[in-house]
Amino acid sequence: MSQSAVVGKRVHASRILPTREAWLLGLANALRPFYGRHKAALPTRVRISVGWPSKSTTTAHTRRIGECWYSASDGVPQVFVSPLVADQLQVAAVLVHELVHAALGPGAGHGPAFRRVATRLGLAGPMRATHASPDLVAMLAQLVEGLGPYPHAALAAGAGPGRTAGTRMLKLTCPACGYTVRTTRKWLDVGQPFCPDGDPLIELAK
Repeated sequence: MSQSAVVGKRVHASRILPTREAWLLGLANALRPFYGRHKAALPTRVRISVGWPSKSTTTAHTRRIGECWYSASDGVPQVFVSPLVADQLQVAAVLVHELVHAALGPGAGHGPAFRRVATRLGLAGPMRATHASPDLVAMLAQLVEGLGPYPHAALAAGAGPGRTAGTRMLKLTCPACGYTVRTTRKWLDVGQPFCPDGDPLIELAK
C-alpha cells in the first residue's frame, strides 16, 4: 500500500519530486489558486494517493481512473488515481476532475454544480468522463514541467498480482497532436479512446 499525501503544505514545484504521492500533492497545491479564482476553493486537507478506484469497498476493480471518497473517519476527502494511468497530462486531468469533487463535497455528484465548476476550470466532455480542454492542457503542461516526470510506471490492465502483461499492451496515438497512450485490446474493444483535444486515437502498427 502506498502512503497517502496530504494537501495543505506548499511544495516547491521547481524540484523533482521523488514519489507519486508527492508529485500529486505538488500538483494539487499548484492548482489551489486556480480553483480559488473559480470560486471552488479546495478543502484545507485532501489526501491523494495512487490506488484502485472502485464503486465500493466490496467490488472488484472497475474501469474508473480516478475517484474521490468522503467516508474517512476524520472527514478528510481522499482522492485516488488509478495505477493504470502513467501519462502525466492525463494524470493531471484526472486529478483536476477529482479535486472538483473534493471542492464540492458529498452530494454534488456529476450534477449541475459539478458541471459549472468543471467547465470553468476547462474540463470538457461528458461529466462522468471528462478530458482537459486545450487551454487546460496548456496550463497543466506548464505545471507538470515544473514538477518533473511523474514517477510512476503504468500497470497493465488484467495482468493481476504475480503475473506479467506479456505482449498485450497496444500503443495508440493521435495523428493531430501526437498524444500517445498504451492500453490492452480488452479496453480498446469497450469504445473509441480520444486524446485530450477530443480527437480519436489510432492504433500504431507493430
